[in-house]
Amino acid sequence: MNFNNQTQTVDYKELESLRCEVAKLRNEKAVFKAQSHLLEKLVSMARSSTEGEVLKTALQTTLDVATEQTHSEKGSLFLLEPSGKVTDAILSRTEVTPEQRKNLIGNVLDKGLAGWVIRHRELGLITDTENDDRWLTLPNQPYQVRSALAVPIIRGEELLGIITLLHSQPGHFSQETANLMLLTADQMSLVLENARLYSKLDKYSKALDAELEKGRQIQIDFLPYELVKQPNWEIAACFYPARQVAGDFYDTFELPNNQVGLVIADVCDKGVGAALFMALMRSLIRVFSSETQLRGLAHQILEDNQPIGGWIGESDFKNLDHLNALQAVSRTNEYVAQNHWQMSMFATMFFGVLEPETGILTYINGGHEPLFIVNQSGVKNTLKSTGPAVGMMSGSKFKIQQVQLEPGDILIGYTDGVTEGKNPEGKLFTDKRLRDILEQPAGSAKDLLNSIKTNLFAFVADAPQFDDITMLCINRVAEERIVKI
Repeated sequence: MNFNNQTQTVDYKELESLRCEVAKLRNEKAVFKAQSHLLEKLVSMARSSTEGEVLKTALQTTLDVATEQTHSEKGSLFLLEPSGKVTDAILSRTEVTPEQRKNLIGNVLDKGLAGWVIRHRELGLITDTENDDRWLTLPNQPYQVRSALAVPIIRGEELLGIITLLHSQPGHFSQETANLMLLTADQMSLVLENARLYSKLDKYSKALDAELEKGRQIQIDFLPYELVKQPNWEIAACFYPARQVAGDFYDTFELPNNQVGLVIADVCDKGVGAALFMALMRSLIRVFSSETQLRGLAHQILEDNQPIGGWIGESDFKNLDHLNALQAVSRTNEYVAQNHWQMSMFATMFFGVLEPETGILTYINGGHEPLFIVNQSGVKNTLKSTGPAVGMMSGSKFKIQQVQLEPGDILIGYTDGVTEGKNPEGKLFTDKRLRDILEQPAGSAKDLLNSIKTNLFAFVADAPQFDDITMLCINRVAEERIVKI
């Protein structure tokens, strides 16, 4: 008999152990299922939700998972700040007004079960609301509550929120159910924390986008609103930033004695920093080119700064005008190198001074891409670099060159965003492709720009734009075109 009793006792212990193991496995399976569902939903939200929806959807999904696991009839979720203030909530009583909702939340968090959980930071289980003073019966309650379960959602030391689950029958929520919810709450805290961070990041990102959009508009305003117009000359340009703000810029402006300044430049790097330096350098070139006055004897100044091959222009007075304006490059270089050397910012830059009456162009090419002079026969001349990039080193020397644009000639300048445009396979547009286009006849500056853009954008297709794309084109209109016009 004793033996049988002992056998029965052993069997009972084994069965109890087995029951606990099954319950544990069942809980682990339920927690894993909840975790998978929550995380899957979070990823889906991040990919597709619009502004304000991520956090709301995360709250609703968290509440749905909790009510499903516990077979609850009703449920509410409160999202809390570290101070304890409710930042958002999903209530079962969807029919209440905003004022009633506010009072309802205040009462529940002050005197109700949720408030008890906040103060104690532990799970609150009520098997029968009629026998538990932690339950607050509210006036005009549309449904009867006899059992309740309030679960704190804690991440580290921070209480992120509280889920309150309700049922109309007493004893619906057991301790086993409560333990399951405590395990699931860990996964819920991860989802809520990430959703809250994502929501903050989303708001910050949109605020940053708004600021960058302002910066983009300001930068566009730095570019010439209208290109300089001169009789018998056509000037065209295009500007396609890779980001909202860019380091490329072009400029055309009038100089004293009916000269025209032509600039195309590319500040190193991209984004906000490059855009700020673009604005700085553009302003410095404009200011310095209009105010610089070389001192000394005219013939000595012209001799000291003589281009290779000598001066084309016969007027010493106009050659001096060109030299005065081009000193802006050296002065800009010194200003940037001396005042902003720690930023390691510089720009490749072409600055030319055009004399519209004769077509004489005096220029400095500070480390920029070569500019081309083309006509109906193809590439006629290449304006290569005459000095280093601007702002790279104090004391840099910039040689001056001079050419003459004849009727029918087109001068085309561009930034490396053109030749380094990438297609979806990562291949570059290359100098060769650009050169092939330039060898084809072009009737006008606008036609040439359109031809380059058409070929470049067809090559790039739907690949992300790698760099800013900027072009400046100047055409000395041929006589036959002047007659037609």
